[in-house]
Amino acid sequence: MVLARAERGRARLLGLARLDALPPHYGLHLPRCRSVHTAGMRFALDLVWLDGGGRPVRVDRAVPPRRLRTCLAARSVVEVAAGRADALLTALARA
Repeated sequence: MVLARAERGRARLLGLARLDALPPHYGLHLPRCRSVHTAGMRFALDLVWLDGGGRPVRVDRAVPPRRLRTCLAARSVVEVAAGRADALLTALARA
């Protein structure tokens, strides 16, 4: 799994919005993040919320466009195409 990091303002604000699709082996990691929106999205996402040590604390599956999700226990989140959370969880377990 290839993860891009959105560290700064514009990259964090836009995220994956305006893309027509996300390749199945790509994801976007948003550090220092407890809340995300899917405004401007054209496809559903799986959200894998991570604690400070990078361990999963929650998974939101198939979040449709125009939604807001929050996880106060998280310190970051990884956005992947809907249906790809299990592949990411497997990759995290191997790391």
